[in-house]
Amino acid sequence: MKILLTGSHGQVGFELNKKLSALGEVIATDRKELNLEDAQAIRSFIDQTKPDIIINPAAYTSVDKAESEPELAQLINAVAPEFLADKARELDIPLIHFSTDYVFDGLKKEAYVETDKTNPQSVYGKTKCEGEEKVRTHAKHIILRTSWVFGSHGNNFLKTMLRLIQEKESLNIVGDQWGSPASSCMLADVTSKIVDTIFKNKNFNDFGTYHVTSDGETNWHAYASLISSEAMKLNLKVKCAPDKIHPILTSEYPTAAKRPTNSRLNTDKLKKTFMLELPHWESEVKKVLKEII
Repeated sequence: MKILLTGSHGQVGFELNKKLSALGEVIATDRKELNLEDAQAIRSFIDQTKPDIIINPAAYTSVDKAESEPELAQLINAVAPEFLADKARELDIPLIHFSTDYVFDGLKKEAYVETDKTNPQSVYGKTKCEGEEKVRTHAKHIILRTSWVFGSHGNNFLKTMLRLIQEKESLNIVGDQWGSPASSCMLADVTSKIVDTIFKNKNFNDFGTYHVTSDGETNWHAYASLISSEAMKLNLKVKCAPDKIHPILTSEYPTAAKRPTNSRLNTDKLKKTFMLELPHWESEVKKVLKEII
């Protein structure tokens, strides 16, 4: 099996590159090998490599920066997926595309299900939402919406907190935004199982949109506090203990892009369709901290 992977240097792409090699030949690409801002480059690269499946975790993910770079965000998050979907349709191969909780406005009280109405509140969210629509033009698609991604590779909240608790005496962290952190390692595991299922089952027809994140829920403040307390258990020299991390409101921490207050995603559909169990976010955080420290 030939697997074309985009964004192989990103958080999720990095783990996917390792995980998918057990299933076949991974054609791992990043900006250098495949420029997603160039439609012609996408077309000719796919024509040359002739993959059996395309997996697209690549995205413009600088949420605040996207507010001042909407054209670039649009190119990578919406236009590139459209070209990938066009080529996948032409070759009649599956396309797995990653999306985000930012396609929702965060106003729902319960966890979001796949059929809930999207209402993105930021440039990043809008471009990702548009990307989903483009991917849906190809029947054989799977869209994986996830949230709060972290891992030992790349930039993320966990690694930022790890640095800050070693530098600062105290921290103020938003405590009224809820979600579930998803480890890039878990996302790679899930994707690998989906790919395996698609190719083992010749009559596979469960294409569509799925939510995938860890079990359990938290807010950024509680998440930061856990990072500090676990880091201390792992004997890291910490200046900022959990009791020095203070919760603040979103309104007290203005950002260029609006964040959803509720980022909780219901994962029942994914678990049922692919017969999966998802790990609890805390155990995943502890695992990654151990790896880093």
